[in-house]
Amino acid sequence: MKEAITSFVGLDVHKDSIAIAVAEAGRQAPRFIGTVVPSLPSLRHALRGIGSPSRTLVVYEAGPCGYGLARRLNTEGYTCEVVAPAHIARSPINQRIKTDRRDALLLARESRAGNLVPVVMPDERDEAVRDLSRTREDVLAARLRAHQQMKALLLRHGRTCPGRIAWSPAHERTLSAIRLTYPAQEIAFVEYRNAIKDAHERLERITEALRVHSQQWRMRPLMQALMCLRGIDFIAAVTFVAEIGDPRRFAHPTALMAYLGLVPSEFSSGRSRHQGSITKAGNTPAES
Repeated sequence: MKEAITSFVGLDVHKDSIAIAVAEAGRQAPRFIGTVVPSLPSLRHALRGIGSPSRTLVVYEAGPCGYGLARRLNTEGYTCEVVAPAHIARSPINQRIKTDRRDALLLARESRAGNLVPVVMPDERDEAVRDLSRTREDVLAARLRAHQQMKALLLRHGRTCPGRIAWSPAHERTLSAIRLTYPAQEIAFVEYRNAIKDAHERLERITEALRVHSQQWRMRPLMQALMCLRGIDFIAAVTFVAEIGDPRRFAHPTALMAYLGLVPSEFSSGRSRHQGSITKAGNTPAES
């Protein structure tokens, strides 16, 4: 039988520090423990005086520091949850006066009250594939940005690239025949073309790496099932599965749609009811 939680610890985690606060079970005000360097031995030493790991719940906000700290604390016997920042109720005072101490105390108090919503920590192997998928998205955005920058350069100097299909071999031949007036402009033009070429080669390498690593991925059966649907290719399937994980964690399809932001916005009051376009307030790579 699981022991009852008697200590609720809030961590405000940063790259260079971790602020620690604790709210004991009951109605006492949360107390601030202190600030430590972001290392497991320092954090373990600070938590040692709070109580038994099996009776301590540790929470911190999801952010750039990832899930590594939560995984290490869980292996130490603590129950550590990463919570969604969007669901943390903040008073107007806390919005105007923000410190690590206040944030840690707020997390401890809200954890004790049961007001926090934990996020699902992905399996480390799933997170590795997701990192590779997100790298591909970044490279794709970089290539698009390079395309736009080169087109803007040509447009400023009255040059256009006729052709029905942009960035096709015929389009590339047209670009290779363009000569700008001054050597400095020619250098800028060549650099933009090289940036596009480099981004395209990186995109091809990462796509091939995704194909290789997805062969032994535990989510491969789900990917293959999705690829049976019309309009979903390998890239769409691996991106969706990498971002969503196991869809069985959603109790109902409406919960999945809400997670993706594919639900209509609504502005209703009294007898007036208006539904607008979808909110798009969800996981951007998965919904696109």
